[in-house]
Amino acid sequence: MNSAILQQPFFQVALPIMVTLVATVWTAQWSQNKRFDDLKSDMNRRFDEVIKRLDRIEQKLDNHEQRLTRVEERTSPLGLR
Repeated sequence: MNSAILQQPFFQVALPIMVTLVATVWTAQWSQNKRFDDLKSDMNRRFDEVIKRLDRIEQKLDNHEQRLTRVEERTSPLGLR
């Protein structure tokens, strides 16, 4: 390559700035994507924990419903007399 071309202001000033900006933007995007992946996995884990808790609560409520049904069946004939 001709050294006169490399002495032009574009190659001495603008090109290094552009390369630095592109590298900075690429690095920032890569870092941000990594954070989103970490956040996504953390949120999925937390949602799974909440779902497990809700399932346990549902089971307990079902057990209480069965108990109440039995109590109502036992006391219903007595209450009608």
